[in-house]
Amino acid sequence: MRRVVAPVAALILAGCSSAPARPVEMRPGPDPVALAARTQTADQQVLHALARLTFGARPGDAERVRQMGVDRWIDEQLHPERIADASAEAWAGDFEVVQKTAAQLEAAYQNPGALVNQLGARNSGGMTRDDSLRVRQARQNLRRIAEEAQAVRVGRALLSERQLQEVMTDFWLNHFSVFAGKGIREQYYLADYENRVIRPRALGKFRDLLGAVAKSPAMLFYLDNWESAADSGRPRLVNPAEPVVRRAVRRRFPAAANPQSPMAQQVRRRLRAGLNENYGRELLELHTLGVDGGYTQQDVINAARALTGWTIAGPRQSGGFTFTPFMHDAGEKRILGHTLKAGRGIEDGEELLDIVARHPSTARFIAYKLARRFVSDSPSTALVERAAVVFQRTDGDLREVVRTIVTSPEFFARESYRAKVKSPFEVVLSTLRALNAQPDRSMRTAQLIAGLGQPVYGRQTPDGWPETGEGWMGTGAILNRINFGLLVAAGRVPGVTPAAFPHVEELRQAPREQQVDGVVGVLLGGDVSSVTRAVLVSGRNPLLDAAADSLATARPLPARGLAQVIGLALGSPEFQRRSPSHATSRLP
Repeated sequence: MRRVVAPVAALILAGCSSAPARPVEMRPGPDPVALAARTQTADQQVLHALARLTFGARPGDAERVRQMGVDRWIDEQLHPERIADASAEAWAGDFEVVQKTAAQLEAAYQNPGALVNQLGARNSGGMTRDDSLRVRQARQNLRRIAEEAQAVRVGRALLSERQLQEVMTDFWLNHFSVFAGKGIREQYYLADYENRVIRPRALGKFRDLLGAVAKSPAMLFYLDNWESAADSGRPRLVNPAEPVVRRAVRRRFPAAANPQSPMAQQVRRRLRAGLNENYGRELLELHTLGVDGGYTQQDVINAARALTGWTIAGPRQSGGFTFTPFMHDAGEKRILGHTLKAGRGIEDGEELLDIVARHPSTARFIAYKLARRFVSDSPSTALVERAAVVFQRTDGDLREVVRTIVTSPEFFARESYRAKVKSPFEVVLSTLRALNAQPDRSMRTAQLIAGLGQPVYGRQTPDGWPETGEGWMGTGAILNRINFGLLVAAGRVPGVTPAAFPHVEELRQAPREQQVDGVVGVLLGGDVSSVTRAVLVSGRNPLLDAAADSLATARPLPARGLAQVIGLALGSPEFQRRSPSHATSRLP
């Protein structure tokens, strides 16, 4: 329901009103036919683009996009290399996990598990007090590394001017998901994976991104490919029993010189390790072709065989990707109708990636997932097919595929407006950006995201977090989101305060109705359902009341006033970005 805003609210909305655009560089615009097919109003297009292509609008963003024109702004965001981002880079650059590579971190901070094994082997009578202190310090170092990786990810999403690149980084980190809890070594790799593998290629060529992921220690470790080797009886590129191989192994793993050491046992296990199909399967099912992409179980096996020997070097040997010939299955392989000849090495894996990156099923699968992320939970077949054609025509140019989707009539259709539910990560980030918050160097913001159900790097299974609303909208999740808004209003979220709300002094002294109009104008685009408006005016949310009654406890709200209106608005269905046509029955 749209209302005529009161004078104070009009003052706030004046900062978002249309103004004559400054002269701008003329660039080719979108297809006039596609422009004419848009059914959102001009204001809705601005708000919609900001809601979908960023982690939420900051104060003043809507006015800037109006002045530029929404299509010119989209083009700018599609070229992050043209956007200055000094503040975000400077802030992130203060963290050690950004300054150092994964290999440098692993070399600087000893693996606590390896240290325990080393000390145990040296001291048959058990660890001394000094040994225990060393292990405790090693664990603290590892915990700090993991916490920094999470804080940097949240901070970049909050601060960066290259918002579409950050949204795409989030998309690919979910598509190529890894789990922080896989094992101790994964902690060293997380920040490197985000900052050096995913983000620089988020809008590049899909084949380049796929190859970088395939060679990343984070993925090799998570899906166990680092230990995958030719099965017994299969031809290997180099016989592991040859003296030259054993000498190379001793040079690489000097700690294995003692046959009884844990390292020696690990090396022996790797020398006799067999095929691990995990990465081969997920490469086809989740990363490229999709579950219905037309592959067979034999394709999975042969993909895994092609990737044997793709492993991780030790910290002393750079700690990054390495190809180990004695682990590689050198036999002939047949994959998706292509034959990989016998006797080859790393070329098997590279050709496999070429095949799957350019497969028509991959084009459709990636196009579908991008359309689902940006347009709706059930994107139209026509849009997916158009995007897939662009994927194939441009050899997987992700910038052009995304452009096709986010300038389409479907993207700017009235039905798409507020038709996507935010993930917990998006809920927290959009709240912080709406209130012009500053980044948090501690873990508190990341913990809030985890509390809403989406711990950063915390998805245990490789399918990533849900991209559709039904994955996030249980009753408990809705209550948690409403309570999060009230936490913000109570000043209990790091870096943010209701006092940062635009024109807060004028609104604080205004009548309740005018406060509601002002908050609706700034946070909700001036357009809310009658149910939401009633909640904001009354200061009572029926869901919270019902929960309090069922628990026989009261849930205190912030003192009545502007802060309460802001908190309830942040928990409203409109801020959660669900379509009003079906939101009011689920989210009061």
